[in-house]
Amino acid sequence: MAIEHDYFGLIGDYWSERKEFGDQDVEVVLDADADLVSSAALDAAAVMVGELELIDDELRSAFVTQLDSGRSPVTRFLRTVLDDEYAEATDVAITRESGDRDIDALRSLSLVRVDLRPDADGDGEVFAEFEYGLAPEDVDARLVATIDIGREIVDVRYDG
Repeated sequence: MAIEHDYFGLIGDYWSERKEFGDQDVEVVLDADADLVSSAALDAAAVMVGELELIDDELRSAFVTQLDSGRSPVTRFLRTVLDDEYAEATDVAITRESGDRDIDALRSLSLVRVDLRPDADGDGEVFAEFEYGLAPEDVDARLVATIDIGREIVDVRYDG
């Protein structure tokens, strides 16, 4: 059974669109099973697309709070991209200079991709995945944050 949505069109097909905000060009993808998705969840996904910049800011602030832990995914990601073989490429990508290299790196991350999964609309389920990179054209390492339909963080992980 197919379902049609005002913003996404026919659900059941792969939907993808490039969104620009600030100096970022982000790929936004929606992949949903029409038999499992509700109109309310699709509406919530459309709102997220419209509020990418706000959600991006919220996630970056959450990343900053994880800097205190040496074992957090955020810290492991930063140690890899700033201190290893990628240091030269990432130094060029850091566009801010506050004197705190980790903060500057987090503020300079590129939001590369957002995956929306509106068929996972329960509390604590992964409704959206935000993938970040520092110098993403040159460095494969990613910092990935997942949120539920209420925009609560479900998980943050480092994909190396």
